[in-house]
Amino acid sequence: MANDAFSAQVAAKWQEAFQRLNREAPGVSGLISFSQAWNLITEVLRPKDLRDPVEAQKRQQFSPADVRLALNVMVESRRLPPLLEIFIEGIRKSFPIITGEISLFMQEYENTHDPVTIQKLVFRVLHWYKGWSPPTELGQGVINAFTLSFQTHLFAALPPTFASAFKALCAATLTPAPLSTPSTPSTSTSTPQQAISAQSSIPNSPALWDAFSQLGFIDRYESIVASVGYECIEEHVQSTCKGRWDKPVIEELRAWMAGRVVPWMVVIYARGAASPEEARTMLQGVGSRFDFHINKTLCDLRTSEIFDIIIDFPDSMGALQDLKECLQRVDQRTSLVTSLRKANQKRLLHPGAATKLILSQYVSTIKCLRIVDPPGVLLYKVADPIRRYLRSRPDTIRAIVSNLVGPAAGGDDDDEEDEDPLVDENEPIVPLHQPDQEDLTDPNWDPEPVDAGPEFRTNKPSDIISTLVSIYDSKDLFVKELQVLLAQRLLSIKEDTNGFERVEKERRNIEILKIRFGEAALQVCEVMLKDMSDSKRIDSHIQAQHTSVVHPTIISRHFWPTLESSTITMPGQFQEMQERYAREFTVFKPDKKLKWLPHLGTVHLELHLEDRTVDADVPPLEAAFIELFSQKQTWSLDELIADVGGIDRSAALKALLTWVDLGVLKEDEENMFRLLEFEEDEGERIIRDPKNVPTAPDVPPPTTAQQQQAEQMRVYWNFIQGMLTNFGSLPIDRIQTMLKFAPGYDQRVDQLATFLEAARREGLVTSMDGVWRLNR
Repeated sequence: MANDAFSAQVAAKWQEAFQRLNREAPGVSGLISFSQAWNLITEVLRPKDLRDPVEAQKRQQFSPADVRLALNVMVESRRLPPLLEIFIEGIRKSFPIITGEISLFMQEYENTHDPVTIQKLVFRVLHWYKGWSPPTELGQGVINAFTLSFQTHLFAALPPTFASAFKALCAATLTPAPLSTPSTPSTSTSTPQQAISAQSSIPNSPALWDAFSQLGFIDRYESIVASVGYECIEEHVQSTCKGRWDKPVIEELRAWMAGRVVPWMVVIYARGAASPEEARTMLQGVGSRFDFHINKTLCDLRTSEIFDIIIDFPDSMGALQDLKECLQRVDQRTSLVTSLRKANQKRLLHPGAATKLILSQYVSTIKCLRIVDPPGVLLYKVADPIRRYLRSRPDTIRAIVSNLVGPAAGGDDDDEEDEDPLVDENEPIVPLHQPDQEDLTDPNWDPEPVDAGPEFRTNKPSDIISTLVSIYDSKDLFVKELQVLLAQRLLSIKEDTNGFERVEKERRNIEILKIRFGEAALQVCEVMLKDMSDSKRIDSHIQAQHTSVVHPTIISRHFWPTLESSTITMPGQFQEMQERYAREFTVFKPDKKLKWLPHLGTVHLELHLEDRTVDADVPPLEAAFIELFSQKQTWSLDELIADVGGIDRSAALKALLTWVDLGVLKEDEENMFRLLEFEEDEGERIIRDPKNVPTAPDVPPPTTAQQQQAEQMRVYWNFIQGMLTNFGSLPIDRIQTMLKFAPGYDQRVDQLATFLEAARREGLVTSMDGVWRLNR
């Protein structure tokens, strides 16, 4: 039974297949016509060896009508799928012919590196592709299957080096060169070496890109094609824009791309456009990517140059405008911050850079980054390391204050006069900005930028001076430094014709600074200026009562910064003149008493020797020493120091060498000096370089604001020591609270922390987890 059923099933299948192939024709006539159609189609689809002229001409022997008729027979007989499988298998078996030719072309390219060789290869492969492509009468489905199979075998046959060779060919189409007649696919049966014989420049012809498209190269190597345009843009930006900061170049670059790169892009991406509008639509996406790359490349270049751009400001305004526009298009803000911070750390924030230079670069950074990023997020991220480094420098406050008040009136400090000011003279003078809480009810309120940190505030200080002062938590240090600097300048004013003008100049400076710091903060400076006027008036009164060659500057001890003390005692006539002047002062001011600072000031001396007169302006110590030589002609260094007071031996020796260099004294033996009543011959004297002759130095500077603060904190060390002794250990907040009960304590907790840290370095205290204790 099973064999009968199986036989019946096979017979039914056989009958069905016969009827399908015979197509219900009488007898076997249908089967004969199917066989003829099959032979015709398989011969048409069989991959020919195009190197053989006879084989290459075989397809042309079949008429399109016969092919269409045979195709209809295959469709009716439902034998198209098996036919297609045979066709695809034939391509696989015949493809080694193409592979061999590819190897020959690639070997030639490896020897010459001429992209024309790759152009020949492309057109040769396209010749094979068209020679094996099925007739259009077979339908799009067969053509698509063939294309997929051909490209699959082609990409498998291409060596790894083809990608770089293809890139060189694409780059050659963009490189300016005399255009030749576009190459067209060869239909001859020439060998690969004979396909294109002349090596020439490669025009950006549609025929070449059509060949790329048909062979699938554009889709497969899309990133390589784009990279050619990108690299051309990068090379042009580097060669034409590097170091050009005076004017914006972004529009110039876009105009260059429109004239150079866009025509190249049209051939690639808009070959089938029927009108300029259609081409513009087709290029919209790729054009946007290329414009983005222009912005990115220019942004990368300006990011690498940003430190020098800031140095060159304001002559680099054009580069800053370009950078601002580029950052709106590309997300390079983090890269800009990282690059500038690294450059600052390497080229600016190191001990070799002067504080004034760092401040100048910081101010330029503020101005530049406000142009690039008005909200100030980039400045906030870049400025933080600069501000922290400036806080660690002891002369930062003085450098800022010195720039605020400008060079001393009538001074000789050429360096200060030559330096560029930190603040533009045209910038309006405004009070120091104090950041307030954000007013969320403000109708003009804007949210913070998305890349702003948690500590960023949009209502940051807006003017340069407020930004510099905000480096420190309080403006008190600046006010104290102003007092110190004003004291130094006022004390350096000598009794000359322009002394009044210099005082008035300082008074005008203080009036300007009152606008910034407020009236109350500069009351002490007002007292100091008043002391100068009062001193002049008091001296005029005393001189009217009793003429004296002494013209002291009388200051109020409680309102002036602490001045360096000295134990010098002026001998002889100097002491008599001081005492006489002090008595006259007491008569005029019975409730006050003068305390002399004999180491400060300048003494004009006229020395009458036996054969000459010597005029000199010297410090008081030099005057004291030469006065002692009026008592006897020879003194030892130790005797001079004992009579004048406890002074440093090096300072005493330097003072004596002043007179040695002037030819008034002579060192006969080591530390033994003799007065020269008669000038020695030039041959007997030691001739010194005039540059090395000591001159009357400036007034020793008062202690700085930071030094005063440290001295003030040392006063409260006994209080801190007593607390830690009684309580064992205390956190800093508790120490701060208890110190507020000490008389005159006005320090902040951060100042207390700085003092405790200094005490820890000296080994006086220890700290663990924020708790301080004495170091036993």
